[in-house]
Amino acid sequence: MDRGQRHVGTELPEGSWWDWEVITWDAGQFRLAAGYALSYHHGLELVFGGPVLVSCPVMFHDPRFRAPTGEERGRVARQFGEEPPVLVAFDADAGGREPVSRLIGAERLEIVHETVLRYWRDDAAPGQRSAPWVRPPA
Repeated sequence: MDRGQRHVGTELPEGSWWDWEVITWDAGQFRLAAGYALSYHHGLELVFGGPVLVSCPVMFHDPRFRAPTGEERGRVARQFGEEPPVLVAFDADAGGREPVSRLIGAERLEIVHETVLRYWRDDAAPGQRSAPWVRPPA
């Protein structure tokens, strides 16, 4: 980290974080979920609190998180008057021919490493987290 900024890279826990998707995006937070395959569960969430800049596809694969370039940092500073406390850059496969470069700027970042179910299970353990759209059957 430099200049008081937080950059994601070596901070991610060990795991197979191939598939990524946006699961929450509103004025208060931008939340990304990751896992090997997102059909049944995910095991990692990046929760950006107070997002100020989001340039990110809804779904992407195999991201390579890195420190923002000087050009990216300068562009953000010009747009917002200063860099946000958290500035994350990454290159990822979003279905095109080449990886795309993306930026996320926010007030804070929380990394949550736990299993989150993406479908209803009657036998889920007490306290087991589920994705926001999971509801018991009617």
